[in-house]
Amino acid sequence: MNCTRSLLLARVLAALAPRSPAPLSPSALHTASAGLFRSKHASLGQRATRLPSRCFHSSARRPDAKPAPSSEPSDQEGESSHTGAGKTLVTYEDLFERAARDSRTKATFTRVLEVFCKEDVRRRGHVEFIYAALKKMPEFGVEGDLSVYNKLLDVFPKEVFVPRNYIQRMFNHYPRQQECGVQLLEHMENYGVMPNVETKVLLVQIFGEKGHPMRKYQRLMYWFPRFKHVNPYPVPRELPRDPVDLARLSLQRIAGDLDARVTVYEMPSTDLTECGEDSSQLYVVGIQSPDQQTLLSKHNPERPVFVEGPFPLWLRKTCVYYYTLRADPLPPEEKVEEPVDPERSFFYPLELDLDLDRDLGDDDDFDVDEVEEGPVFALCMASSGDQTTLSKWISGLQETNPILGRTPTVFRLNSGPREIQTSSEPERKEDQDLLQSRKMTQ
Repeated sequence: MNCTRSLLLARVLAALAPRSPAPLSPSALHTASAGLFRSKHASLGQRATRLPSRCFHSSARRPDAKPAPSSEPSDQEGESSHTGAGKTLVTYEDLFERAARDSRTKATFTRVLEVFCKEDVRRRGHVEFIYAALKKMPEFGVEGDLSVYNKLLDVFPKEVFVPRNYIQRMFNHYPRQQECGVQLLEHMENYGVMPNVETKVLLVQIFGEKGHPMRKYQRLMYWFPRFKHVNPYPVPRELPRDPVDLARLSLQRIAGDLDARVTVYEMPSTDLTECGEDSSQLYVVGIQSPDQQTLLSKHNPERPVFVEGPFPLWLRKTCVYYYTLRADPLPPEEKVEEPVDPERSFFYPLELDLDLDRDLGDDDDFDVDEVEEGPVFALCMASSGDQTTLSKWISGLQETNPILGRTPTVFRLNSGPREIQTSSEPERKEDQDLLQSRKMTQ
């Protein structure tokens, strides 16, 4: 303690020596030492109450120094990440567009899939790529090909999204990838493509046996075989490309009578004129059943018949147009009720005479079953729906129906498309964009 006190006194003397050249008295020395001790204890008390501060030793700032990136993303970085996802999708769509410059075929589509798989072993961005591929499938004409769907499933990394325990299965392991797999299977379902064993093996390798895509596969395999042949009048998957064969198929579906006979009144052909130009001959295909011939033979020649149309008929993605030859319904005073032969059908009676009691609340003024339309005598399809082309159909019908030569014919033709049309996904997208732009302008 004495050593410490003497050391402090020496420091006080060294500090006061330059200021006062005269020697200090013992009383002055004692006063200075007491003041020094009081100031020292006060500073120690203040240090005890203060919070400890941390000192940083930094070097001089370099002119090319940059701030260190923070761990939390800012608002601008969040916006750039969202725009980056959109840019990724656009990039993959451009990849298909560049590949489709030469031709839009199955080989071109599969080549794009192979290029993506070989580009990166880890398959980064495979979800966006699969969504872009599903969007472009109708343009390449591979929306109904099972092998293309299996190759698209092969884009997923294998054994990465398989849950390892029941907790991962419970909490929807890798939900974004599983949702993409379910969307791919729903795309197959919408186009009527039934999975096979290869599809099952790929789903087990990618998502496991308990994933949501695997459950979707099991539902497809349960319901598809039951509804595959439920339609008694199925439409062929590949429609005939010949317009005459397509018209024959369409008229047989409309008529619904096995005894109806299809007649080709004019075949399409190309001739050379005197000037050396090509002139194409139009085709006219008609259908008429024996019952329709009987109705037409009983028609009153003083009442006109009408040629009406065109009426649309969709066969998958192809729209064809047909025309009808019909008449107005007969007035009540000209109707003649013919007796129904009871032996015509033994299983389904054609007439029932039941005397049922009517209630006071029953309305007898109007009945939907009693609303009658005019009889339809024949149907036809033509490459051009003008009056000149349809007159050839009426002329051909006069050979088997002589009453048409004495009956006036009136043409009621509507304006609109009269040729075969095929719908495509890009056209529908352009129409939707046009409607959206109109709404925005309004």
